[in-house]
Formats: sequence, structure tokens, C-alpha cells
Amino acid sequence: MAANWMRRTFLAAACASAALLAACGSSTTESAIKPERFIAFGDAFSDAGQKGALYTVNNGSVNNWTLQLAARYGKTLAPVSAGGLSYAQGNARITAQPDAAGQSGTPTIQEQVDRFLASKTFAVNDLVLVNGGISDLIAGMAAVQAGTLASADYLTQARQNGEALAAQVRRLVNAGATHVVVAGAYDLSKTPWAIATQQQSLLSSASLRFNEGLLIGINDLGDRVLYVDAAYYVNLYTYSPGTYYFTNATTPVCTSVDPGPGIGIGAGQVNSALCTSATLVAGANPDHYVFADAVYLSPSAHRQFGDYAYDRLRMRW
Repeated sequence: MAANWMRRTFLAAACASAALLAACGSSTTESAIKPERFIAFGDAFSDAGQKGALYTVNNGSVNNWTLQLAARYGKTLAPVSAGGLSYAQGNARITAQPDAAGQSGTPTIQEQVDRFLASKTFAVNDLVLVNGGISDLIAGMAAVQAGTLASADYLTQARQNGEALAAQVRRLVNAGATHVVVAGAYDLSKTPWAIATQQQSLLSSASLRFNEGLLIGINDLGDRVLYVDAAYYVNLYTYSPGTYYFTNATTPVCTSVDPGPGIGIGAGQVNSALCTSATLVAGANPDHYVFADAVYLSPSAHRQFGDYAYDRLRMRW
């Protein structure tokens, strides 16, 4: 088990290599940036409540890594639907439609960037947060399970999607963003969804391919881009949960079943966007679980990752 985990944390080792040192962030200079605005693009992992709820336990806590990061700087971040600057939206894919749940109209990450650039510009103390890939990996796996996409093609597609997200990061930098924090896809083989579908091996390889494409694509943007390794951190959560105050790293804490397509893994599955303190496993403390639903993280997991991103930022800029 330990050997498999170490292999799956390839990206952490990559951050120590000369080729990827700039993208991963190597400076130990004391933080100088004082962010004035937080701007976010991405999918459910970064969604700040675009449709009124977040993809975690909606219990009134700071429960999303982007919100936690902003809070550490004494700032707030709200979805564009509420007049804020978080464009991230659940089930959003990078460039493809429909979204992971098969719905049309969800802005892709490319379209989110389009929307910002159409009317706004970046200031020197803006902090831009980007994630992506989870929805594309979910949509691709649906095609594999339906028999319309071969496993080898799924892996090729995952690498291409990583490159596509890198292209959106490059657009932001070319448009004047000077501080861009990028979180790749975490290892979906660690999720309850992968366990239930017995697709751990393929999802692990696809997650790795995605992040490889992303990292290589942003390597030369190192002075403006910081990669925060969600895959590495979620691996730590699931490999040694007790170290991070978790007692359950394999099953969701939410019981909020969505009769519709939900998060894209099928109808009739738990959807954490519907989850509140009233829809939890009986007697459960949500902060003791890694996962809110079969894919997305609990509030504590989000907060701890947000704190990790904050520490990386202070070391880098």
C-alpha cells in the first residue's frame, strides 16, 4: 500500500526536480504580496456557492479551500452570481460541453476566463485561483463505463485536458495576472466513487496524466504561477487520516441523495451541494470525514488544504 501511495505522489517528487522547480515554487522569501482581490476559476472543488450552495457540507463554516485561503488574508470571496469574483462552478469542464452531469449551459473554465477578460483587468495585488480537471475526469470515466471510450484513449484525453487547463492559466498570465495559484486534480482513485466502481487503477493513472500535462504546460510560467499539489495532500489525508484528525477516509459523511445527475457519477447518488448539517450520517462529525460525497471533500479537508496553500503562498511571494 505504501509503495502504491509513493508512486501516486509522483508530482510531489516532481516539484523537487529542476525541470519543475519554478512551477512548483521554490523560494523561501518572506511573503510580500498583500492580496486586495481574490479571483477564482474552476469546477466544484473551487465553487464558492454559484447556485447558493458549495460542494461540501453546507453548515455555515468556512468550508471551501478558496474561501479559507482568502480568509487567511482577512479577505472574502463570493461567487459572481452574488456580485463576487469567483467564476468557478460545479461540474464545469475545461473546454467541453455538456458539463460532467450532462447539463448544457454550465460555463466551461475557458468561458469563465472569457467572461472575466471581457470586462475586467488584473491589478498587481490580485490573487488568482485556478483549478480544473475533476469534472473532465468524471465525464471521461462515464464514457469508459458506457463503452464509448477506450481506457487508453481516456488516459490520452486526461493528458490533453491537463494541457488545456495549462493553456487557460497561460491566458491569465498573458492578460496581466502576476500571482496565479493553480490546484490540479487530486487523485480520484482515493475517492469513495472509485472504490464503489472498482476503477481505482484507471482513475489513478488518469489523474496522474492530467496533472503531468498541466505541470509541463505551466513550467515556464514559474515567476507568476504557483502550483499547490491537491493530489499530494489528498493522498496524505487518505494514507494517514489520523494525522489530519480524520477517522473516516473511505465513505461520504453526507446522505443528501440527488435523484438527478448530481455530480456526474450517476443518478441517485449523494450530492454534497444538497448537504447540510441535517443530512449527515447519524451521529457523525463532518470534520472527522475526508469526503462529503463520493468525490468532493469535507469542510475540514478543504480548510486544511487552504491552509497548506496559504503557507505555500507565503513562502513563494
